[in-house]
Amino acid sequence: MSISLLERAKIAIAGENSLMIYFGEQASAEVSAHVQQAEQLIRQHMADIIIDLVPSYASIMVMFNLLDNDHHQVRSQLRTVLKNFSSNSSEAFVAEKTNTAKVVELPVYYSPESGPDLANIAKQAELSISQVIEIHQAQEYRVYAIGFAPGFAYLGEIDKRIATPRLSSPRLKVPKGAVAIADRQTAVYPSVSPGGWNIIGLCPMDMFDASAEPVMPVQVGDKVKFKEITKTEFIALGGVLSVEGREVK
Repeated sequence: MSISLLERAKIAIAGENSLMIYFGEQASAEVSAHVQQAEQLIRQHMADIIIDLVPSYASIMVMFNLLDNDHHQVRSQLRTVLKNFSSNSSEAFVAEKTNTAKVVELPVYYSPESGPDLANIAKQAELSISQVIEIHQAQEYRVYAIGFAPGFAYLGEIDKRIATPRLSSPRLKVPKGAVAIADRQTAVYPSVSPGGWNIIGLCPMDMFDASAEPVMPVQVGDKVKFKEITKTEFIALGGVLSVEGREVK
């Protein structure tokens, strides 16, 4: 029996002019499928009242024009849109997208010098540093969501062998380009910022550039493949070695 997207969703008030649609409690390929198609359907059928949509791992924030609509009206329209489409069609939609998804290759200088948590991950996993590096770059990762900062792409899911909890004490400054792991997620920090993820290397590529078109090299639904490079290659590509956000001379 086909299940509608509405039956998969929970709609809650998120603010004065916003609603949140939840499709699950954690990221998965199935939940990502529901989020991606629901976002497309809402944009197609509710463009006249929607100010913005913010998709995440398992949810979509819907911001609407408060002058002409209220929560009850928007919730009702969302239910109508989602009711007419099955979650089976959502999975087929994303399966098609996956087959044609853009694969973005990101170079990484992996080393204890560029990745201060690399040795600790290897020790906890009872692996060598080279094995951790090989495992991390062996697969393609789905871009599940963009945030907490512009260009910060949440990628999953990482191999269980190297999944590592967040640091108990977050760093005050994580360097731009830090490639990091948190639980079964991996990501590249687009700029210097606080952070509690485990750093295993550095990427010399810009993950966000407001003057570029597009401003980010990846979008939700894309795939990311990491490729190991040497220190010399990293520097040649414009990379800067840094600790706690400060350049190492």
